[in-house]
Amino acid sequence: MTETAAVIPLSTVIPMFNAISDRDWSRFKELEYEFANNYGVETWADVFNFRIMPALEPEAKTWILVQKCSKGYTVRVVE
Repeated sequence: MTETAAVIPLSTVIPMFNAISDRDWSRFKELEYEFANNYGVETWADVFNFRIMPALEPEAKTWILVQKCSKGYTVRVVE
């Protein structure tokens, strides 16, 4: 994990956990997009893979992976 990803404040990550807990895909995508714009895609990948995913219960991991696979995985708007 990069140094930048390690120092992202919890207050930035907690709303993502709330969106996952609420099974609110559109809110999660908004937060993901905002995070990637602020910190970069590489930092987002580190935070997602090393901070968010390991903290999820199995049902939430399944839900988020199903959503990503069925809706597509992008963190930037392609013009």
